[in-house]
Amino acid sequence: MHKRHFIAILAAAVGSAALSLALPVSAARADTLSDITSSKTVRIAVPQDFPPFGSVGTDMKPQGYDIDMATLIAEKLGAKLEMVPVTSANRVPYLQTKKVDLVISSLGKNPERAAVIDFSDAYAPYFNGVFAPDDVAIKSLDDLSGKVVGVTRGSIEDLELTKVAPADATIKRYEDNIGTISAFLSGQVVAVVTGNVVAAAILDKNPPRKPELKFLIKNSPCYVGMNKNEPELMAKVNEIIAASKKDGTLDDISMKWLHQPLDKSL
Repeated sequence: MHKRHFIAILAAAVGSAALSLALPVSAARADTLSDITSSKTVRIAVPQDFPPFGSVGTDMKPQGYDIDMATLIAEKLGAKLEMVPVTSANRVPYLQTKKVDLVISSLGKNPERAAVIDFSDAYAPYFNGVFAPDDVAIKSLDDLSGKVVGVTRGSIEDLELTKVAPADATIKRYEDNIGTISAFLSGQVVAVVTGNVVAAAILDKNPPRKPELKFLIKNSPCYVGMNKNEPELMAKVNEIIAASKKDGTLDDISMKWLHQPLDKSL
């Protein structure tokens, strides 16, 4: 056999073997729902510092809207719930690196996030606004000029504020909502950009410095986050959300934590 003929046969054999090895890999795409069903465990990222969506109660157990939602999802999936506490900044990276299967952590939708993860149907109302004490005159974005404004790093409020804040406004970013709230209460910042539920949580404590809504930044309902290309998981989560809206379960959760019925437009 000529040397060139032998090399051609060998190359064809190697190529055929490589193709046969490659085919099972492409067919075996990731299927998180199957993994959850097999392991009977679902890992869900939840907030730990964001009442009423997620915090630690006096009994040292997690509590809040998102905790109840995560519990509901796990129950309907027939799986044991493994809660993974996250912050605004690390919840999406935890999902992308597969440390969790789902994110239920007051997660808003925007183009940047939608480019890397997928979102379920909305399950909770949420809007972002500028809050400041009653005696602080702020009515529009222009009024933030020259002022120090606090926000939680990596949150939807941070992304939106960064886009629209006046160039001479000073934005102070804090690692979590506790830091942002503390900065507001101590007077380190004139105003905060945060969610309606965060402001409500501050008011519940009846502090000397009370947050008053000055104007809206963005209406941003909450969604369950999951990795791209998980159609079965997406369909199942949306099915659970739809059924829970229809049977009143989500309405009960909203009344429990937000003290208002679920918005019919959600």
